Parts: sequence; C-alpha cells; structure tokens
Amino acid sequence: MKKRITKYLIFAGIILFSIKGMSQQDPLFTQYMYNMSVINPAYATDEPGMLDMGGIYRAQWTDVEGAPRTFNFFAHTPISERVELGLTVVHDEIGGWIKENNITADFAYVIPAGERTKLSFGAKAGLTTWDANIAGLDLNDPNDPAFENQNEVFPVFGVGAFWFGDKHYLGVSAPNLFTSEYVENNEGLLNRGTEEIHYYLTGGYVFGISDNFKLKPSFMARGVQGAPLSIDVNANVLLYDRLEAGIGYRFDETVTGLVNFRISPALRIGYAYDYPTYDLSRDGSHEIMLLFDLDLFGLKKGYDKSPRFF
Repeated sequence: MKKRITKYLIFAGIILFSIKGMSQQDPLFTQYMYNMSVINPAYATDEPGMLDMGGIYRAQWTDVEGAPRTFNFFAHTPISERVELGLTVVHDEIGGWIKENNITADFAYVIPAGERTKLSFGAKAGLTTWDANIAGLDLNDPNDPAFENQNEVFPVFGVGAFWFGDKHYLGVSAPNLFTSEYVENNEGLLNRGTEEIHYYLTGGYVFGISDNFKLKPSFMARGVQGAPLSIDVNANVLLYDRLEAGIGYRFDETVTGLVNFRISPALRIGYAYDYPTYDLSRDGSHEIMLLFDLDLFGLKKGYDKSPRFF
C-alpha cells in the first residue's frame, strides 16, 4: 500500500511539475567545474593530442523512492590548432517511469585573445529522446483516467563562448535554444510542460598560494524563464596537484562538499555531497565522478593547464 501511495505522489508531482513549467529542467551537477562541456559547447582545453573523457553519476534525494538519477558521459579533443570536437551524453531518470536521453556533438573554435589568453566560440547539436512509461502505473483507483505511454524526440541546438587562460576561465552559454513541449493533452486533462531556454554564466580562478597549495574559487549562475536565478559558489583547495577538496553553497538550496584525488597522471576520481537547507529532514544528493585523460601522442608535459585542473 505504501509503495502504491509513493508512486501516486510521484506521478502527481510529475504532472504538477509540467503544468507549472519546470523551474530546473537541465541536469544539475555539483561538480560542474569538471563537467563544463555539458553546459557550454565552447569549452576547450587547448591541449593538442589529448583525449579528455569523464563521467558523473548523480543520485538525488536518496531517501525518496523514485527520485531523479542522472548519468553523464563527455569526451572532447582538439583536432587542429583551433578546432576542438566533443561528445556529450546525459541520461536522466525519475522512478523508472520518466526517462530522458540527451546526445549532442560539440564544436569549438579557439582564437588568441591576448598574450596568455584565448577565446573560443562553440555550438552543440543533437537530439533528446523523452519516454514516459506511465500506462502500467497502478494508481489503485478504477476511476482514474487511462494514461498512455509517451515517446518523443526533440532537436537540440546550443551556443556558447569561453574565455580562458592558464589560471582563469569565464563562460556564457545556452545549451539548447529550442523550446519543446512534453506530453500531449489527454481527453481534456492538461499534462503538458515546456522545456524553456536555460542560460549559464560560469567562471573560475586559481590563486597560487605556494608551489604545493592552490586556492580555486568558482561560480555558476543559471537563469530560466519562470524561475529565480540559481547561483552556485565554490572554494576548492588543491594540494600537491593531487588532492582537491572544497565547499560550496547553492543559494537557498544546498550546502555542498566535494573531494577528488588524482590517482595517476591520467585518472582522477571524485565525490560530492549536497545537504539541503530548505528541508532538513530530507537526505541529500550524492555524486561520483571519474575523469580520464589519454595522451594520444605523448605530447603533454603536465596536468595543470586545463581549467579542470589548473
């Protein structure tokens, strides 16, 4: 009985969520500074011969049955002095009933913007598949309307700009300029939600306190029509270019903590936890991150150039 009630509440929440218009539709990651390509196609490492790959798994509200689960895979590499290509895959799931897959290819063009800085412009294109498996959901009420499964495919096209150097980055982007409607009306029942355009502003800097101690503040601001501006601020410390730890705050939402360790020159593993400030009785969210950098031609001299590592 409890399981049926939980399913009913989640289903009702999905419908109400779509009617209101979804305040946060794009995937949310606490370790955004290591996953910049998912929100900005202009993100570039400017490291010839390097294939940068990574994955993040996020389990949100772990004490809630059917809460969102998100997996992201990304890879990118320069193919010439000024051109960098990438691939981003995001799988988002709610309770096994709502599944969304976002697959995009990224293109970035890098030009000199100063003696030690560069500016890149980028675009991403691909598609989103959206599946709602709700026909078999047992609502325990014979008078409930019969909801049919929904399967949709939507185009994706986004743009961005990224200004960066050895010790800083600043980016602005809109990952998808198309607005798409999810779920059609069913016999007069309004159950339609619109995917609004999201805008991002990101930035970070590294302060070299000493050879073995660096301070890395960063921020991300997200804006979307119909929702308040969302802002993340973080302060990380990097020790001996291997161990990184930090704390962050998502205004009016969560306090975050993260840690990652460079196991080898090519492999880094990390973990992050979000503690909600709006509902102290609810468990937080967990993220596991894996980053892998493959030196295709043995050209890389060190692992401190990319904005992901500084």
